[in-house]
Order: sequence, then C-alpha cells, then structure tokens
Amino acid sequence: MKKLSEKELSTLKEYQEQNAKIAADLGNIEINFSLLKKQKEIVLKEFDTLQESQNSTGKELQEKYGAGNIDLEKGEFTPVE
Repeated sequence: MKKLSEKELSTLKEYQEQNAKIAADLGNIEINFSLLKKQKEIVLKEFDTLQESQNSTGKELQEKYGAGNIDLEKGEFTPVE
C-alpha cells in the first residue's frame, strides 16, 4: 500500500469540497427556480384577472357612452364620429 502525498490528498479533498458546493448550489438554484415558477403563475393569474376586469369595464363604458376615447387625465369621453 502506498500513501498519498499531502499535496495529492489536499487536492482530492478540495475537489470533493468543490463537488459538494456545486451540488448544494444546484439544489438552491432548483429551489429558487421552483419558487419563481410559482410566483410567475400567481402573477399571470393576477394579470388574467386584470384583463378580464378591464374588458368588462370597457364593455360597460361602451354600452353607456358608445364608441370613443377616454382621456384619463381629464376624465373626459370623446365619441368617435
């Protein structure tokens, strides 16, 4: 049986530590990725709800005022002729 030199042993231990760190980093990335996917789903649902509300309000305003443009700054409706 031959014994490894301190330098060889140190190098191999360093590789092992680096592998463990990389594996831990990849695990953290996967966890963060999963959390971001869930957050994305929530935000997309909020966006869908917002679009539905906007469409509904747009239809209500069109029924009330007819076709036209709204100036949000002035709060004025200008009919399209």
